Amino acid sequence: ARFLEGSGIWHHLDPARLQAVETMEIFGDAGGHMRFSAYDSGIGELAWIVESSLLQRELWETAKRQGNVTLFCPAQPAALSFAADVAVLRLADGRTLQAQLVVAADGADSWTRSAAGIDVQFQPYGQQGVVANFRCEKPHRGAAFQWFRHDGVLAWLPLPGNLMSMVWSTPEDHARELVALPAAELCARVADAGAQRLGRLEPVTPAAGFPLRLMRAPRTVAPRLALVGDAAHAIHPLSGHGINLGFQDAR
Repeated sequence: ARFLEGSGIWHHLDPARLQAVETMEIFGDAGGHMRFSAYDSGIGELAWIVESSLLQRELWETAKRQGNVTLFCPAQPAALSFAADVAVLRLADGRTLQAQLVVAADGADSWTRSAAGIDVQFQPYGQQGVVANFRCEKPHRGAAFQWFRHDGVLAWLPLPGNLMSMVWSTPEDHARELVALPAAELCARVADAGAQRLGRLEPVTPAAGFPLRLMRAPRTVAPRLALVGDAAHAIHPLSGHGINLGFQDAR
């Protein structure tokens, strides 16, 4: 959040669509329990929950506002080469761009990384992240919850308006079962898995699942090239640090 604030982005985000996390409760699979409090720690919040589409749109709008940035969009890369003193990118429409540095910020399946000859290894976790949003019967009061269970890791993240976003990292068979459930059954299953902490749940979005995989690059820098974000590393969403790693790379 401080990085986004310093970049002039944070204050453009709609405050009504931002949710501060004031407390976190974590439950282990053998009865363990931890609780973190922003108030007890003397800080304003433990984290922020921000809609990815809202943030992506504002990042794009901020990029367009910069007087020292030239955007080539739409554009499709065709070839990339490196010399001792320059990198050369050829676009599909025939244009050629030259720079002293190319930054690959094009995701886990990075075209730029492949074009530079950097091979990476993907290691499937054998899990999917099942996501859905719910309306809660009880107020969440800015609390985030996480349960380590026999069927994976379940996280409830607070959203504005007493909504909650779920991420259930779970084996693939169980993930497919969850996604196929009727909305009412999914709500009941999720509420029971979270010990009814927020009471009855109502569906706001359908459930969707995406495969989880680890990706490590053998190197994240090369002459005239730097990899950042998911092009450089992809990790398990256990603690939501993937985007923070990307912001740190950019910083």
